[in-house]
Amino acid sequence: MTDTPSEVPSEQPSAGSMAGEQVAQQAGNADTHSSSVALLAFGAIGIVFGDIGTSPIYAFRETFAGHHPLTPDREHIFGVVSLIFWSMTLVVGVQYVSILMRADNKGQGGSLALVALISRSIGRTSYGWLLILLGVFATALFYGDSMITPAISVLSAVEGLTVVNPGLQPLVIPIAVALLVFLFFIQSRGTAKIGTLFAPIMVLYFTTITVLGVYQILFNPEILLALNPWYAVRFFINDGWFAFLALGSVVLAVTGAEALYSDMGHFGRGPLRLSWFGFVMPALLINYFGQGAMIIGMGPAEAAETIKNPFFLLAPDMLRLPLVLLATAATFIASQAVISGAFSITHQAIQLGYIPRLSIKHTSASESGQIYIPLINWVLMIAVILLVLTFQSSSNLAAAYGIAVTGAMLIDTCLMAVLLIAMWKWKLWMAIPVIVTFVVVDGAYFLANATKIPDGGWFPLVIGAFTFTLLTTWARGRKLMRETMIESALPIEVFVKSAQGSATRVKGTAIFMASATTGVPTALLHNMKHNKVIHERVVILTVQIMEVPYVTDANRFQVESLGHGFYRMVLRYGFMQSTDVPAALKDVKELCGGKFEMLQTSFFLSRQTLLTAERPGMPVWREKIFAWMLRNSASPMEFFNLPSNRVVELGSQLEI
Repeated sequence: MTDTPSEVPSEQPSAGSMAGEQVAQQAGNADTHSSSVALLAFGAIGIVFGDIGTSPIYAFRETFAGHHPLTPDREHIFGVVSLIFWSMTLVVGVQYVSILMRADNKGQGGSLALVALISRSIGRTSYGWLLILLGVFATALFYGDSMITPAISVLSAVEGLTVVNPGLQPLVIPIAVALLVFLFFIQSRGTAKIGTLFAPIMVLYFTTITVLGVYQILFNPEILLALNPWYAVRFFINDGWFAFLALGSVVLAVTGAEALYSDMGHFGRGPLRLSWFGFVMPALLINYFGQGAMIIGMGPAEAAETIKNPFFLLAPDMLRLPLVLLATAATFIASQAVISGAFSITHQAIQLGYIPRLSIKHTSASESGQIYIPLINWVLMIAVILLVLTFQSSSNLAAAYGIAVTGAMLIDTCLMAVLLIAMWKWKLWMAIPVIVTFVVVDGAYFLANATKIPDGGWFPLVIGAFTFTLLTTWARGRKLMRETMIESALPIEVFVKSAQGSATRVKGTAIFMASATTGVPTALLHNMKHNKVIHERVVILTVQIMEVPYVTDANRFQVESLGHGFYRMVLRYGFMQSTDVPAALKDVKELCGGKFEMLQTSFFLSRQTLLTAERPGMPVWREKIFAWMLRNSASPMEFFNLPSNRVVELGSQLEI
């Protein structure tokens, strides 16, 4: 027997995706070798920081020229630049990089991983269900963000062409759509090859925006006075409501902060902190300060015109086209990172039981983290293209952007409060000031973005609500279905004894997939009822997904002999691992009556058809949604990687 589920240790996770995986392979142990940390930090620049790294293209501009414009005078410039500096310092530097990165679930980060960590650590409590719902809603909001990020990033970069030549304006939408279609079509090929180019391109991008920022700061060094938080405070004192509305655009400077936490398992907290504090954060701040320095050095009329696209106007005329091309490449990479993140989050949600089984294709023979989910890819592509065609400009899209990000940030703050008090046992006099600070900061950003709801902010909320309904419906329906099956299940001991004299034993091995670790699977009952035979070895196999990212091979199996050639087996996987049943069975060896020969092994699956119950366990409309999701989920054969020519599927009907 292996350890109990709560005691299953995890193995060291493999590097995540794209360039990070390749760099991690070469780097070795990042905790003990400084050279490895540097290599991982280099790889992280190309994978993790694309979203937040491309925000200077539109964040500063939107604060002044967006839906709630401000006069680009000295007082407002200093106030906004100060707000950006302190927002990046508090939200990204302190909340995510310094605090939440310490809350890793066996090396993995992100809302779902954090919820799994908290749930496992504090056990069942009266508010445990609320934490789970918050984590699931944060995940639902992520899908809205993953639709808007590629649209606004690529569109804002392509709009730089109009700075080079205003006559190119009619080509902006077609070029942006073509780039986005190309981006989604290459997903099925995997990102290993193009991933090796990501880090060098992003390093060049961050270096370029740093140089451009330094150049402008040298002409107007007084902009550095904005490091003083008093300028941000005075902005609120003088402008009040308009300063509050400006937060809705200032927050665009920190979108992508959660990606640092979500991608922690790909590179480790040490390399991420090194690349953030040592390179990315200084580059971004220097560029924002450079944009502010350029504007305060202009007259009112020139400043009003320049503020419409200050990022590209940082460069002299001869370098603007190269800057547009470099920024477009950077936004392309940022979009790739978000799409890969959607695949990763979906895989986690499937493993944790919030999304039905979907077809998952592995795009690398050596790295399990490189996956492609066709349904998610095409849904995202259609949504992104519709967003570009509907909103027409990055400025219009900025109205829809932010509400999902700030909503997820506010949820992370709530989870952080539980983390500090219930798990880390901080003293209240220490925890409360930290929690209140971030509730105020993240809450203010969320409320400021809530004012955008009529102008486009409704879109990510609708996507989030729709996704949340699907996720919770599937989780609830799955729970009810399992409870019903367990209640009606025949005890396995009774079945084994009765089967001895009532069926013919035939050669070979039969593996019956079961969702529960008790009772007799319906497929086994139907097989005996209709075929009147039992194989000489019968294995009732349950696959369990643990609330840890990785489970070691040594703790993969739990085998129990039931006598008379019957065995019950449990295979355990972490929520970041792929469930390859045949590969796992090769390692069972003598634990289950001898080796498994696939040519002599048959897999029996049961597919349930739901019937409407007189007293449904959930509303009828949710039952119908669950039934639709169940019908359209991927076959267990594909999900468990079973050989197609060795699978027998038997149907049954079930009420929930």
